[in-house]
Amino acid sequence: MKFQHDKRSVPALFALLAAVLFLAACSSNDDKPGVESSEQQLYDIAQRQLKSQNYSAAIQNLQLLESRFPFGPYAEQSQLEIIYAYYRAFELESAIAAADRFIRLHPHHPNVDYAYYLKGLSRFAEGQGFLDRFLPTDLTQRDPGPARDSFNDFAQLLARFPNSEYVPDAKARMVHLRNLLARYEIHVANYYFKRRAYQAAANRGRYVLENFQQTTAVPDALAVLVQAYQLLGLQDMADDSLKVLAANYPEHPALNSDGSFKTNFNPENQQRSWVNKMTFGLFDKNEPLQFDYRP
Repeated sequence: MKFQHDKRSVPALFALLAAVLFLAACSSNDDKPGVESSEQQLYDIAQRQLKSQNYSAAIQNLQLLESRFPFGPYAEQSQLEIIYAYYRAFELESAIAAADRFIRLHPHHPNVDYAYYLKGLSRFAEGQGFLDRFLPTDLTQRDPGPARDSFNDFAQLLARFPNSEYVPDAKARMVHLRNLLARYEIHVANYYFKRRAYQAAANRGRYVLENFQQTTAVPDALAVLVQAYQLLGLQDMADDSLKVLAANYPEHPALNSDGSFKTNFNPENQQRSWVNKMTFGLFDKNEPLQFDYRP
């Protein structure tokens, strides 16, 4: 059976398309401020853009609002909301600068805790690259600077506004950041073992124990101390660290079933064998253990 085309539907289709285009144009025009736009209109436009996740346009209109009406009733609110817009647009340096500016200009604002919180979130995200948001990566091997700064920002929020609604989330993020920072120290200790810098490795392990208690890196920090002290010839100190490791973390992979410490390194033989060189380090290894235990 042939399809019979209804010519009467053509005008109706054009009418429908025209209506859609008209509504889209109206909507688009509504979000384009004019020269005579009031402060209220600018703020409403920016709010619609934030809700639709058009953060770049929202930033432009919030900036325009503040420049046209620097002393208006929405000026302070626009300064606060532009921090959020920068953060969501992943313009993290601008978000941090805007947060610092708001804190400096309005230290007693009822929502200044939000500025501290957004600053911490921006630092938190600063340690991640664009692809890190979509691909699994080990952030513990990245520069710890942003993580340390984020931790300090959240700590300021807790100290100044202990009853803030943002405190619970800030505390959870601080736990994550402490684990990240502690794990970074273990990576550095592993690097020092490869470089035969045993005292430097011991210093990193001790730093974790002194500053990052109750983190997931503590077992590895103890293992670092055991191995470093053994290689430095400080057997009494190695035995003390081993007792603590075996008593508290008996399942650590650096321990044998009888609680003794595993070792595959002879410090007296510092030269790589020809087998190790020919296999690019895959076989006949003569290196200290590397630690990365994450239960």
